Amino acid sequence: MSESARLASRKSAAVARGVATRGIYATRAENAELWDAEGRRFLDFAAGIAVNNTGHRHPRVMAAAAEQAQAFTHTCFHVAPYEGYIALAERLNAATPGDFDKKTMLVTTGAEAVENAIKMARAFTGRSGVIAFSGAFHGRTLLGMALTGKVAPYKKGFGAMPPEIVHAPFPNAFHGVTEADALGHLERLFASSVDPERVAAIIIEPVQGEGGFNIAPFSFLRALREICDQHGIVLIADEVQAGMARTGRMFGFDHSGVAPDLVTMAKGLAGGFPLSAVTGRAEIVDAPNPGGVGGTYAGNPLAVAAAHAVLDVIEDEQLCLRAAEIGEVIRARLTQIAARQGMECIGEVRGLGAMNALELVTDRTTNGPDAALTAAVVAEAEARGLILLSCGTRYNVIRLLPPLTIPMDQLNEALDIIEASIEAAVMARAA
Repeated sequence: MSESARLASRKSAAVARGVATRGIYATRAENAELWDAEGRRFLDFAAGIAVNNTGHRHPRVMAAAAEQAQAFTHTCFHVAPYEGYIALAERLNAATPGDFDKKTMLVTTGAEAVENAIKMARAFTGRSGVIAFSGAFHGRTLLGMALTGKVAPYKKGFGAMPPEIVHAPFPNAFHGVTEADALGHLERLFASSVDPERVAAIIIEPVQGEGGFNIAPFSFLRALREICDQHGIVLIADEVQAGMARTGRMFGFDHSGVAPDLVTMAKGLAGGFPLSAVTGRAEIVDAPNPGGVGGTYAGNPLAVAAAHAVLDVIEDEQLCLRAAEIGEVIRARLTQIAARQGMECIGEVRGLGAMNALELVTDRTTNGPDAALTAAVVAEAEARGLILLSCGTRYNVIRLLPPLTIPMDQLNEALDIIEASIEAAVMARAA
């Protein structure tokens, strides 16, 4: 029995069934490469689900965490605060969109950041309603999964959701939902179902993650800003996956030219260490009473030190520009593949910066989802040494999330594998 098989057996016996896993048992990783328990080398186009934007074990990130470990690893910021947390808050206040006074709180996970942003919005407005969007993903906590616009696996079997959470259509031209359709639905929602004066917040991902890497039109984000201003609603940007240079700008909302009131971030913030944040208008962030937000591990010192190094790397290595360059290469190659005869299974290539995807369909007339082919391509790529992730409410989107530090030869190697994997999956189906 292989070492991976032994680990799989132990995992099955000891780990909760609901914790879904792949069959790649990691032993070490470096930048865009990962090795498993059998010594097999993989190119990593998952990056820990957009966590390792600066690559696995970036030397500056590792050095910062090691240096902090020599001082202290935990005091709890509520008990004995430390400068690193304060300095990171100052940097995030300056980095997020918007020319207004801001404040920041640090927590640990993306779901925590989302939950605290909603708490701030409710405390500030005195309202309780929240509008999210179809296809959204905002976490697996009770409120997080209520906000999430995808039933399986995130909501299935978990009973009633918290009240006063309403979902509106996310604009998706590929599937026939125009921006005008989405805005019209919001208008009808306010007229028929939800009093806008009871809505505390609208929360949106500038590029949906689990929903299928659907890009919110920049004009749609600007329209949401106007709607929120009109009705006194807090606009929350969930930048957990799109933030930290992934889209070619520091935050996805930067492309729209308008600023949200609150920004949630996590994943790429600390280069593999668990850290998240809520940053936004000072008066909104300050709305909860002292002790109303926070947590024992919130703003862990090692993760905070790592985040400072990540911000330095993003600036010094110009990772926003690098993300844009990577994205252009990926989309050009995928578009070439999609244009080839026999590749009609690729319904759409889309992306922003280095957040890219291809949607696989049964045919380009109906754009019917081809989840089986998607799974086959992901499996074929893994067999050839490339880690890919699928996503989408119809399970037919392959998302590409290389580290922004990936060498160009490895990027091209991975794209070669993607092309070969699609060809093999299509041929296997035809056989």
